[in-house]
Amino acid sequence: MNSDGHGTPHWFDDDAGPVVRPYAMTRGRTTSAGQHRLDLIAVVVAETHADDPEADQTLAPEHVDIVGLCRSAPQSVAELASELDLPIGVVRVLVGDLVAEDLVHVTRPVPPAELPDESILRDVINGLRAL
Repeated sequence: MNSDGHGTPHWFDDDAGPVVRPYAMTRGRTTSAGQHRLDLIAVVVAETHADDPEADQTLAPEHVDIVGLCRSAPQSVAELASELDLPIGVVRVLVGDLVAEDLVHVTRPVPPAELPDESILRDVINGLRAL
């Protein structure tokens, strides 16, 4: 903690401007209704009817940014956190809000346990070659 010479403590760098705590972006929430489905590789896709999220006055700027990024190309939760420079937990809550508002949907890669066995794929390839 630095002092400005008058005994007033500075808690942030003057060049950085005011600091917004992550919990302020989520209004103190640490979870959202659909968050249990949002792992790091879950892919967020903007809905086709989410053309102008800026027009929705109930959305925070971070919500609008997420929809904008996902509109140009689907993004993983990890990519969104990196692009927006936000903690993963905050991005999960914000994406959960957007899912609830039907502005984005989330797809998940197929878990490895549900992928077909390699021997089955080889049998299919061999069967196709035999045709």
